Amino acid sequence: MSKKLPDLAVSLNNEISAAQNSAFSLLSEKGRSIFFPFKGILGQSAEAKSTSINATIGTAFEEDGSPLCLECVEALVNVPSDSFLYAPSFGNPKLREVWKDMLCKKNPSLKGKSFSLPVVSSALTHALSVCGYLFMDEGDEVILPDLYWDNYELIFSNAFGASLSCFNTFKNGGFDVEAFEAKLKSAKGSKKIVLLNFPNNPTGYTATEKEAVAIKDILMRAAERGDQIAVILDDAYFGLVYENGVFKESLFSHLADLHPNILAVKLDGPTKEDYVWSFRVGFITFGIKNATDAQYKALESKAAGVIRGGISNCSGIGQTILLKAYQSGDYGKQKSEKFSILQKRYCRIKEIFAAHPEYAKSFEVMPFNSGYFMCVNPIGADAEAVRKELIANYATGTIVLSGLIRLAFSAVPIEKLETLFANVHSAISKLSQKN
Repeated sequence: MSKKLPDLAVSLNNEISAAQNSAFSLLSEKGRSIFFPFKGILGQSAEAKSTSINATIGTAFEEDGSPLCLECVEALVNVPSDSFLYAPSFGNPKLREVWKDMLCKKNPSLKGKSFSLPVVSSALTHALSVCGYLFMDEGDEVILPDLYWDNYELIFSNAFGASLSCFNTFKNGGFDVEAFEAKLKSAKGSKKIVLLNFPNNPTGYTATEKEAVAIKDILMRAAERGDQIAVILDDAYFGLVYENGVFKESLFSHLADLHPNILAVKLDGPTKEDYVWSFRVGFITFGIKNATDAQYKALESKAAGVIRGGISNCSGIGQTILLKAYQSGDYGKQKSEKFSILQKRYCRIKEIFAAHPEYAKSFEVMPFNSGYFMCVNPIGADAEAVRKELIANYATGTIVLSGLIRLAFSAVPIEKLETLFANVHSAISKLSQKN
């Protein structure tokens, strides 16, 4: 006998299922049962906001009504003292509006398309976990490229019991769209969960403009066959594209209103885009054809319910600082300057490879065109052995993922890049001669 759902969950489910699309069908059992407690402490506190004596929420105030803060802490942060108070579980309302406006500016193809107001998460890892809660049941498959961030296993498999079902990432120097379509066709059941990460971690690859259209068309064909697809877009490194011909918008701009059977969920934030790794602020945005405002608000409420039930709310100070930064007249110029630093490193790496054709004997350079990373595939040597050799004898740190050596050029000064690749070449050559 199925468990009776709380009335608030039923109400949200009714709003989501009323729209002429598949959003409700894509929700997991937990996703259908979650709700935001509008009638609980938060709702009652909201009702009491206008009272002269407010003894509701668990915060503390000075005798004059200002937030009770330690002066030594307050002096370290140049923000209003009310930034020390709890942020709403949905996120700072003004920041949510600003981020939505920024999405349209960064993705011009979104103009005129309907999508939700972003919900604030505690950065991307948390946003992924919220998606796991909303969409994944035990045994569900998550379709994704075989070169992926290893934290997906902890988030989706360990926490929610989903399995990662991988397809080949690269073919002929680009994204293997044929492998993606074959995997989507062969996946069991009509409910499909797809995870796409561009720029990709670990490879630093973003789909080209042609590949982005091909991915859109593949999903469209699947939806027309009757598949109901949740497409989770991990856009952690969004905007960091260094080559012409690479798709500079998020796939969300293609998918947000593509088909009633496709629910696009954009996960992004300032962590990598705006270089604020410790702020732990991210965003979750929903888009699906035929959505109503009520449906979007219900999806936002379910996401906020997951947040409320897990961490209560996200960093208020982080959100306040970001809002002030986005409203600063210097934001655009400074962001462009920081992007230029990374792009120059990317260009320098291309120059190094062109100047050292001998490197092709020791490693294969995997396709890359964006983001923080690039990968090499060692020839004749084990990647883990190379990693250890680089630490022991070359004072060089790297990461091994999926048998590849990941190099974060985002963390390496431009003058050290030549030494980095010389060290990798030397270590692989040394180990391959022993084998």
